[in-house]
Amino acid sequence: TMAIGVPSAIKTFNWLGTLWGGRIRFTSPMLFAIGFVSLFVTGGVSGLFLAQPSLDLYLHDGYFVVAHFHMIMGVASIFGIFTATYYWFPKMFGRMMSEGLGKLHFWITFLGVYAIFMPMHFLGMVGHPRRYPSGENFAFLGPLQGVHLFISIAAFVTMAGQLIFLYNFFWSMKRGKKAEVNPWHATTLEWTVPSPPPHDNFAGRPPAVYRGPYEYAVPDAVEDYVPQHLAPELVAKAK
Repeated sequence: TMAIGVPSAIKTFNWLGTLWGGRIRFTSPMLFAIGFVSLFVTGGVSGLFLAQPSLDLYLHDGYFVVAHFHMIMGVASIFGIFTATYYWFPKMFGRMMSEGLGKLHFWITFLGVYAIFMPMHFLGMVGHPRRYPSGENFAFLGPLQGVHLFISIAAFVTMAGQLIFLYNFFWSMKRGKKAEVNPWHATTLEWTVPSPPPHDNFAGRPPAVYRGPYEYAVPDAVEDYVPQHLAPELVAKAK
């Protein structure tokens, strides 16, 4: 448990370093990506407590473990899936998902997840065993029944928030706004072809590539991004 914290910390600093100094646009995919990092860090830090034998002896097989595992392995992964879905939707269907509904979906899910699993950490520290639906049969856990009720309400609200995503997904497939050629201002080649992509992608004529896929902030360029296929002589120069 402690050893896995080393590569996880390297990954986390890599993500934060990528965001640092960037001109971040808080679109639905970006919000879910940042939410993923937040959940990964929160769930990961709680795992370090379980790496200490003296603490793990007390926290083992309790709600603390449930909260830690579900935050980092369950919910964080789902946020990654939502990130990819919002990002690739226009490429798959040629239409945009609603940004307003996407952001509403994010905030309900993000706040709901923390409302579910942070109290579980507290229950675990009190000594609540896992796999016990309530603490009514134990005198020292009886007063904590209200925490279970709060978690249950948060879970139902979070689940209801997923209906927003389902509605947004299926409604946007037919009625969403037509996607631009490159709606996310990406630099990679998949955004140089129509959406959805035609057969054989580039119609047998692969584009020439002049720079790496993630070279943002090209020196002396007007735009903050320059697609891979744009020749140097066509890049608008800053005065």
